Amino acid sequence: MKKTIALLFTCIGLVAFSQEKAQDPQEIEAIIVNAQTDEPLESVHVINLNQVKGTISDSKGKFKIPAAVNDTLYLTYLGFKPQKVRVTNDMFKFADTRIALTELAYALEEVIIRPYQLTGFLEIDVKNLPINTAYQYSISGLSKSYEAGNKNPSAVTKVLGAILNPADLLRNLFGKRPRQMRKLRQMKEDDQIRDLLASKFDRETLTELLQLEKVDIEDILSNCNYSESFIQTANDLQILDAISSCYEEYKVLNRGN
Repeated sequence: MKKTIALLFTCIGLVAFSQEKAQDPQEIEAIIVNAQTDEPLESVHVINLNQVKGTISDSKGKFKIPAAVNDTLYLTYLGFKPQKVRVTNDMFKFADTRIALTELAYALEEVIIRPYQLTGFLEIDVKNLPINTAYQYSISGLSKSYEAGNKNPSAVTKVLGAILNPADLLRNLFGKRPRQMRKLRQMKEDDQIRDLLASKFDRETLTELLQLEKVDIEDILSNCNYSESFIQTANDLQILDAISSCYEEYKVLNRGN
């Protein structure tokens, strides 16, 4: 009887162990093709939103990436609609799984180009080019400067307010999103993701990875004293680094409270 019970518990343990191992990330392989032509697509960026890992497809449209069942893959390629794909058991069994991306349809509109009237003289041309009007404020005793955008009293007040009462400000921004913010470090450490973000300006990949709305990203950067000019013109990698820097400051400030 004792031997039977011992054997039963051993079997249960083996089953539980096998199920746990089945959930561990494994490497899956698939092929990305053009939905219209069925031709393979090279250099498609593939990101596992759950594992925060990235890769790109090769010349034959193939890619490999660590994943577990029910993970979500996010595929992006210039001129094609971004697509999410849920990882299934079949994707581990068959290496020839095909994922089709659909081309974007653009409506061309009339564009009026107003070139700068360059004279060829550097000193004159520099004066005619638009100037970034974002200002930074340095405060004695602090090791960093703060970007506030406009050179007016309210901008200075905004900087001082954030410095003198930073914990309450940042707690509202980051305190409710610990899981998303933990992904920041993983994103910064993955070269494939960094390369992708450096080439993008639409914030779409960031919103998918961090599970934030674009307006949330703008609020975070605005309240961390980044200028409107920076928020609107920076690439996604610069935005990621700015959010990460602000979050690190929040953790330091929150630790002291």
